[in-house]
Amino acid sequence: MANEKTKENWFKRAWKAVKNWFRGMKGELKKVVWPSRKATTKNVLVALTVMVASGIVIWAFDQIAMLIVQTLISIGH
Repeated sequence: MANEKTKENWFKRAWKAVKNWFRGMKGELKKVVWPSRKATTKNVLVALTVMVASGIVIWAFDQIAMLIVQTLISIGH
């Protein structure tokens, strides 16, 4: 029995895997080229503009659809 390889318990293997994962993640984050403040601000403004424009278009279609439905209901009475 003394010659058998002692297998690490589950917790030690899991801890090593977690440490290796974080080590790898840290290495990958060093490779990332982060955008400048100016680029980030520009991207945020573009995203907000698109969201507001989309909201306005959806609201307009909703108003038109509501008007059509109300007109059809009033014709039926």
